[in-house]
Amino acid sequence: MRTVCLSCIKKTNLTYKIERAKSDEEKKAIHEFVKRFWGEDEQLTFDRKFAAANLPAYVAKVDGSVIGFISFAEMGDAMIIVALGVLPEYQSAGVGKSLVRKIEDDSKKLKKRKLMVSTSNDDLPALAFYQSNGFQIYEVKPNVIAEKHGMILKGIGGMPIRDELRLQKLLK
Repeated sequence: MRTVCLSCIKKTNLTYKIERAKSDEEKKAIHEFVKRFWGEDEQLTFDRKFAAANLPAYVAKVDGSVIGFISFAEMGDAMIIVALGVLPEYQSAGVGKSLVRKIEDDSKKLKKRKLMVSTSNDDLPALAFYQSNGFQIYEVKPNVIAEKHGMILKGIGGMPIRDELRLQKLLK
């Protein structure tokens, strides 16, 4: 694992379209992303289990092919980002940021007070991404992920995966 300053990351110019996931093909693509990135169908977040491919979602497309997605759920006065994934070759082009912005706009229209997301303690790229997009860590749930799997897994850079880190962005 290595750290790279934001100004050192090569930005990619990319033309993509974001639309609501509706078709069976788009839902299948989301399912495949979830399996590829997290290796399982269900996401445990905020003490609830979600099947990301069965939730409302947006997809990002290039030439008709899904390159990224964001799935979400309502929870009281908040909108939860359950899963966000962008294919590695399309990262650093603003796709993830655009997907988050879409959910943020929807949340404001629904008069939600906050946008929430969680990640594992090892996922430093996700923590950097969300914090650079206005989210703030507000809670740590020790050992939630380790208990879900019945063991401590090795994560990014060999870090032990134990805890769920919860972030929020207050909406105006």
